[in-house]
Amino acid sequence: MRVVIMGGTSGIGLATARRLADDGAEVIVTGRNPERLAAVKEVVAAEQVDSTSEEAVAAFFDRTGPFDHLVLAFSPGAAGLGPLADIGLADVRAAFDGKLFPYLFAVQRARVTGSITLVSASTARSALAGTVALAAVNGAIERMVSPLAAELAPVRVNAVSPGAVDTPWWDFLPREQRQAQFAAAAETVPAGRVGRPEDVAAAIRYLVDATYVTGSVLPVDGGFTVA
Repeated sequence: MRVVIMGGTSGIGLATARRLADDGAEVIVTGRNPERLAAVKEVVAAEQVDSTSEEAVAAFFDRTGPFDHLVLAFSPGAAGLGPLADIGLADVRAAFDGKLFPYLFAVQRARVTGSITLVSASTARSALAGTVALAAVNGAIERMVSPLAAELAPVRVNAVSPGAVDTPWWDFLPREQRQAQFAAAAETVPAGRVGRPEDVAAAIRYLVDATYVTGSVLPVDGGFTVA
């Protein structure tokens, strides 16, 4: 099984790369940070690719050729986070340019034969003040899953939708503030804790193997969106 994980050098992407490699998959990861790329040891290849560059993405897929499964785990970080009245349109554009548009272009160019799994976020279906831009980006990603599944069949298309997960996405907060945020979040979900990257990686692994599942968005949020 040959798998490409774009955004696979940190957080959910890296946990997924490790999980699939442990299961015997031939995993190729991409990222932009050379130090993080050099630190990924479990995969067969780690390539520096700027996911926001159409030329770089197209060249990567031309080099890679056909493969079985694609996982898209791009993240522009906390771009666009905050009350709508307090953020500029440049921040909103950065949120779209860092995630939605790279997802679309990767799907256009990838020569994938088995499945595509998109990493979204529970902001798409929640009512959290300060997440309007994030909700717009992730809502767009989740809404395109079912038409893509119909359009790309027999390639399967699904998404995972994580809630609060302890990853470097939160590094914009000081450590003590981050831990307080996690403790508060844990009190609001049935699972009683925030997520770990490995929780989401397990869900992605399921979708890679689930040959009769397509067009689905799988919440991995500890029950946050149903609490």
